[in-house]
Amino acid sequence: MKLRNLLSAAAALMMFGAPAFAQTQLSIATGGTGGVYYPYGGGLAELIGKYIDGYDAVAEVTGASVENMGLIARGDSDLAIGLADTVYAAYHGTGKFEDRKLDNIRAIASIYPNAVQLVTLADSGITSLADLKGKRVSVGAPGSGTEVSAKVLLEANGITYDDIEEQRLNFNETADAIRDGDIDAGFWSVGPPTSSILNLATTRDIKLVALTEEEVAAAIDAEPTFAPYSLRKGIYEGVEAPVLTISTPNVLVVNADMDEELAYQITKTLFDKVDELIAIHPAANDTTVDFSVGSTPIVMHPGAIRYYEEAGAPFLDHLRP
Repeated sequence: MKLRNLLSAAAALMMFGAPAFAQTQLSIATGGTGGVYYPYGGGLAELIGKYIDGYDAVAEVTGASVENMGLIARGDSDLAIGLADTVYAAYHGTGKFEDRKLDNIRAIASIYPNAVQLVTLADSGITSLADLKGKRVSVGAPGSGTEVSAKVLLEANGITYDDIEEQRLNFNETADAIRDGDIDAGFWSVGPPTSSILNLATTRDIKLVALTEEEVAAAIDAEPTFAPYSLRKGIYEGVEAPVLTISTPNVLVVNADMDEELAYQITKTLFDKVDELIAIHPAANDTTVDFSVGSTPIVMHPGAIRYYEEAGAPFLDHLRP
């Protein structure tokens, strides 16, 4: 650099001050804008920028779980959210990942469950899973996580599509069809509470159909990434007691090559500042150390393990790389 350029640069620093150190931007792969992944990921991005020195983050719209695992494995995203069954399949090279085992992904935490919510009208006469036989039932959009969960749950408990009049409707279509009397019941598998059920409950008296402990156990035998879950009292208008069901955890994952200190700071921020996440989306009410340790389906990043050890979490051996 010529002397006059050096002098000009020095003059600029004196006039405007030294430039801020560049922040390293992290990419968080989420899902569509209408689901929980995107606002949750956006909330986490805010926390990273606010509390982790030298980093900011941005939530990216993606095709969700399956795409997100590839983004992490290739290093095209820094963090991603995915359903536990997809995360498990990617790590072990099964199912949709049979020809591409992605064993370089690591978990940070299970952050909230996609709870199976079986909804009907209060006066429908449907009080159990068995009562669905012969009824018009939405099992979710074709090929969706809701349909996968509903089909496994039903078949594990002796009910097939031959026993019901299945309809493949998305969440809003299912709510509208229940409201209008076009179907008798519908399945949701999503982070509770969800807007389509909330809206339905404002116009109709609804009922959440509880599973028995035996039905939950049968479902878990059929799909080990399921976990028991109780929908809390008051989650929707008219729900006057906890409702037992099953859930599929949603898992925050990173590449195994992520710096250990960064993984530690992300884990610490996630749990220490969870109240700020709850203010952004109520699904974060389930973002707890106990839920994470009890439902994460693959090994965790060493940086995350360090946080859990400091938090006094038990039973970590199965989560160590």
